[in-house]
Amino acid sequence: MRCPSCVQAIHAGASSCPHCGFDLARSDERFSDFPRSCRLLEDRAGLIRSAERKRVMRLMSGFSARFPQLSFALHTGSGAGKDLREFGFWLINRASFEDLPEDRDASGLVLLAIDADAHMATLCWGYRIDGHLSESDTFQILSRAHAYWVEERYGEGVERVIEQLAFVLVRRSRKARRLERKGGGA
Repeated sequence: MRCPSCVQAIHAGASSCPHCGFDLARSDERFSDFPRSCRLLEDRAGLIRSAERKRVMRLMSGFSARFPQLSFALHTGSGAGKDLREFGFWLINRASFEDLPEDRDASGLVLLAIDADAHMATLCWGYRIDGHLSESDTFQILSRAHAYWVEERYGEGVERVIEQLAFVLVRRSRKARRLERKGGGA
């Protein structure tokens, strides 16, 4: 696991970051003005055009169907600014996603957070996904959407993120199965 504040490697069970002191209590204070209840598609900034909304929701549902233990969430807004990664981590750990299926929890959530005012986006995930995605994966996934977001085509960018995320997860799964067959474990 990486600290959402300083991005240094930390133990998943650590209550605070030994490098910078980050903990969830600090985020609770920092993001106290943000509602803790939200939906998987929370477009507070209005970045997803109504014509794109149904397609994005279908892709999110398709992602969940393809990866039964995982869910995809999108949060757009402003105000998190340079702390967007911290905000995403806080949402996964503190928010109640009203439309998260009953058989799933936030540990299997992949969250795309976009702050268009700050020109920032981040991809955060729950503990179930740790070890399956890396920082370089995150960069690769988000870079697929960059050109669309520069042109303010946010819906299309989100589509590229979901498609690339699925591609990376399938590739990781195949690699794990090959290693398992060879007797090398996952």
